Amino acid sequence: QVRLVESGGGSRQAGRSLTLSCSISLYGYEPSCMAWFRQAPGKEREGVAAFYTIGGTTFYAESVKGRFTISQDQGKSMLYLQMNPLKTGDTAMYYCAVGSNFCGLRREWFRYWGQGTQVTVSS
Repeated sequence: QVRLVESGGGSRQAGRSLTLSCSISLYGYEPSCMAWFRQAPGKEREGVAAFYTIGGTTFYAESVKGRFTISQDQGKSMLYLQMNPLKTGDTAMYYCAVGSNFCGLRREWFRYWGQGTQVTVSS
């Protein structure tokens, strides 16, 4: 069973940085896409950044371009999201996800999800 465990969330002031990590156990599953999503209270879950494992193409939501960076380790066992600088609008629960058909920021393209890690940004 694929298992994803996020960590690194916390509280920061706007303008500061934070790096999220996702530990990935694949058990034979071979994803072509790994991504970060987020969900703020009262809002739908939205794609933040995605990483196409074949070739390394990345995708970013317009709201985070130039501020967030998605990366993975070579063994595909860890996925990271570097966030700098943070804005108050980044406050949300952040989830990592993996999928094997398409790559991008559409939620329906991802089969496995973690439980999330909370990020809170204050002004």
